[in-house]
Amino acid sequence: MDDRSLYATILGLDKPWDVERVELKETEHAVHIWVRAREGTRFVCPECGEGGSIYDHVERSWRHLDTCQFRTLLHAAVPRITCATHGVRAIRVPWAERHSHFTLLFERLAIAWLQEATPLAVARRLGLTWEEANGIVVRAVRRGLARRPSAAGRRLGIDEHSYLRHFEFVTMVCDLDTRHVLHVADHRTAETLEPYFQSLTPEELAGITAIAMDMWEPYRKAVRTYVPEAEAKIVFDKFHVMRHVLEAVDQVRRREHRELKKRGDQRLTHTKFLWLKHPTHLDDAMRRELQRLRRSSLKAARAWAMKESFRRIWEYRSIPAARAFFHRWEQWAVRSRLKPMIHVAGLIRRHLENVLTYLTHHITNAVTEGLNAKIQWIKYSSRGFRDRERFKSAILFHCGGLDLEPHG
Repeated sequence: MDDRSLYATILGLDKPWDVERVELKETEHAVHIWVRAREGTRFVCPECGEGGSIYDHVERSWRHLDTCQFRTLLHAAVPRITCATHGVRAIRVPWAERHSHFTLLFERLAIAWLQEATPLAVARRLGLTWEEANGIVVRAVRRGLARRPSAAGRRLGIDEHSYLRHFEFVTMVCDLDTRHVLHVADHRTAETLEPYFQSLTPEELAGITAIAMDMWEPYRKAVRTYVPEAEAKIVFDKFHVMRHVLEAVDQVRRREHRELKKRGDQRLTHTKFLWLKHPTHLDDAMRRELQRLRRSSLKAARAWAMKESFRRIWEYRSIPAARAFFHRWEQWAVRSRLKPMIHVAGLIRRHLENVLTYLTHHITNAVTEGLNAKIQWIKYSSRGFRDRERFKSAILFHCGGLDLEPHG
């Protein structure tokens, strides 16, 4: 087998394409392969499939998989045809996608590496620029979104992730069953979610059974606008609710600590995590210290007891029983005269009905929080993203569950 037949087989070329010549350039450490179409071949418009006459040829090059230690470059004079409907159009070649400078096989290799490492590391190993590696990511995401039959899900999670600065966000919609990100958009307003819900059919919107989110009113507003019977489907994430309770306990501790320090009492020094951690997550020494402090008359001890009691609300099977439990708990918080606990009790009361929907749907945003941790790793390993669109593409590339590879 000669070198032309070898590379024709390696490239998977079929009629009407032939390898014209192969040249090894040792000074460049590269193999160059020239491919041409046979004379008399009739090509069709890539837009409509109608035949047309050849207008001219455009010289193009593509990076292919390396031949041993040599870079391999594919060259061809690509015919452009005149279409009666679409004008002059370049034909599609079988070894690469349109507007790509890489063959299908090379892009598949790069995508596999990009799923395991950062664009900078992959670019360095494959001899690409950072922009070329990022371009492969962007094309892969665009390809995957075009192939995805629908962005619908039955049980959804909505959450935000900070971007670049602390108060700049992107909002994610996740499928809690497949654990995939379905939608990423700028900011965290009601308008942020509109493109996602508008992309769904009425049947898909009606098929949404539950949506986990935090108590952010713009998200709730968007869901109420588009999802039928939204109030019965919105579930305020229990971990976000508990976070509000934990913050109230910590406020009580901090205020009391300041008061005690003025009197020379250091009992609450370095005790933050004793009050905030779940008791099962404490070691023996921490558990003994917490027991000692709980037996005192500390305000923090009372706030801690209220916090631990509130956890029982998630164990109820009956919504009326859970509602009655909360009203008793709220009265306890009011009688405690601890302002942070009174405040958080009022906050939960205002959102109580969508807190209690957890007992119907039993969903949380734990999946979304897990994806947030993965995204945080992506952001850290890439040393941050200064371009918001690149950040969103990276999220969908790694967490979208998309069919990313080029076919052919």
